[in-house]
Amino acid sequence: MDQAIGRSLAGLSTKIHAICAALGNPVEIDITPGQDADITQAEPLLENIGPDAFLADRAYDADRLVDRLIQRGITPVIPSKRNRTTRRKTDFSLYRERNHVERFFNKLRQFRAIANRYDKLKSTFLAAVQFASIIILLN
Repeated sequence: MDQAIGRSLAGLSTKIHAICAALGNPVEIDITPGQDADITQAEPLLENIGPDAFLADRAYDADRLVDRLIQRGITPVIPSKRNRTTRRKTDFSLYRERNHVERFFNKLRQFRAIANRYDKLKSTFLAAVQFASIIILLN
């Protein structure tokens, strides 16, 4: 079963957004300023892929995103925010698979240049993140 798992890594006013496959291998990566919300990058990153399910945390719980996922035939596995009046059912056995993307980000943090963001330009930092992702995939 193909799954897309969304997550972002914030550090030094930059967020790394990644969509990972079911085994935690990165499929799509993007970088935004640290003050941008995580949910703003969900739809653009999902644009080029068609997973069966989208696993994400409560930060991605928005009616607009959930409706868009359902329209595309993607099962949203996103827990409802605590302040929601009507809670959506969530398959928590599938939601536990989100740890694969957490492991990917932990591996990405092992690269000092990524963790400290030595690169000043977005393009070179994105290239460094992509290069580190390739090294992670090869190991």
